[in-house]
Amino acid sequence: MLYLRVKYRAMKKFILLILAFIVVGFFAYKLLSDKPMNKVEKKGDALKIGKNPSKFNDAFSELLTEYYALKDALVDWDTVKADQAAYALAAKADSLPVRTLKADSTIIITAQSLDASVSSEAKAFTGETGIEARRRSFNMLTDQLYTLANAVRYDGQIIYHIKCPMAFKETEEGYWLSNTPHVVNPYLGNKHPVYKSKMLGCGEVTDSLDFAKK
Repeated sequence: MLYLRVKYRAMKKFILLILAFIVVGFFAYKLLSDKPMNKVEKKGDALKIGKNPSKFNDAFSELLTEYYALKDALVDWDTVKADQAAYALAAKADSLPVRTLKADSTIIITAQSLDASVSSEAKAFTGETGIEARRRSFNMLTDQLYTLANAVRYDGQIIYHIKCPMAFKETEEGYWLSNTPHVVNPYLGNKHPVYKSKMLGCGEVTDSLDFAKK
């Protein structure tokens, strides 16, 4: 029995020694191989998209201006102004010079698709009946515009992504974009049938896009 125990311990040490060599060898390989690989990846990432040209940023800023006008109209429960802003937003999206971006073809194609979705949703907004349906459309529009701004790394101004936890039926969350962290809720607004303007400040900033510093 003693012989078997000694033999078992010797085998165990041998196996642990082999495993130790494998682990050390693995980390040595990673240490040597990761450095050049990381350099290549960083170089590739840098080539994917550069600083946006002023022509694109100016056009995107105009698109955002119409989006903010739409948001403000919803704050005031004004469907007429909201529809006007949505029409203007769609027109700005249709003329967004995506191809002026200093980006690879994948980003260009993605940006074009997202831009088309923004335009389509803005046009669909005006076909909705009532402010509740418009606000749901606005929520989808927000998601598409936020994704587009991320995809093109818009670096013209800071964009704040804000959440309302009770946008729909007081249980469903909704989001909007703003050029300021100050919360002015377009889902509850200042003319809510129950809360009036008491819930105008309901919401929290969940993200901010500031690619100018990156």
